[in-house]
Amino acid sequence: MTDKDDLAQSRTDWAESRTDWAEDRTLLAAERTFAGWLRTGLTMIVVALGLQALFGPAEPSWLPKAVATGFLCAAAAAFWIGWRGAHRTRRNLDAHGCKAQSARSQTALTASLVLGVCAVAIVLWLL
Repeated sequence: MTDKDDLAQSRTDWAESRTDWAEDRTLLAAERTFAGWLRTGLTMIVVALGLQALFGPAEPSWLPKAVATGFLCAAAAAFWIGWRGAHRTRRNLDAHGCKAQSARSQTALTASLVLGVCAVAIVLWLL
């Protein structure tokens, strides 16, 4: 009788371990997805600056700035969407064996990038 109980407990332990590992993998995947959103947003900033540099002398002068500002808004949206997805996943899962990024560091990074986008937009319109 104890062999069956030991076997059942062993299977339960393995099942719990596999579930913990799956949560860790999901957390790490969410971090990679967050990084992907950040890369996408940073690329949009580069595109905005490139458009302004390339078409800046065009007339009317507000048109290249407006298009570049559209890309800057898309960059800020990408940062926010990435943060929101990572935050939602982090809230629903626990880290077991992995060392995941803290929610505070992700929030601070996202806020600084959004503030940076706002600063770039201000400088863009002042030039």
